Amino acid sequence: MGNYSKIDDGGLWQLLIDHQNEAYTTSGRGSRPGIPFTYAIRGGEMFVSAKEKSITKATVMTAYRNALALQAAEGCVKGPKRLGVPGAASYLYPVFIRLGICTALPVAMLSTVNEG
Repeated sequence: MGNYSKIDDGGLWQLLIDHQNEAYTTSGRGSRPGIPFTYAIRGGEMFVSAKEKSITKATVMTAYRNALALQAAEGCVKGPKRLGVPGAASYLYPVFIRLGICTALPVAMLSTVNEG
């Protein structure tokens, strides 16, 4: 997992710009599979291919701060709802996971899963 606790808002936004147009998938729910999507950054907004509305930079930053706090306090972020940004979390969560901002399982468990 990357150490993003010291990255500022501009650094996070640049990281998101660097990874735009990559393929992601939402978590899904129960037996429903996740939805594939990409995103593009234009100005201060993140435009998600699977969503008609954009996600503002302020919403992304709120989710980012919440993810860092949860990761530090609990060792992981157990699902998109925990990011505290309804309507955007299902898209931000898989991006944050892939970029190493947070993990879905506690870091100690990840090393066990990777070894087995």
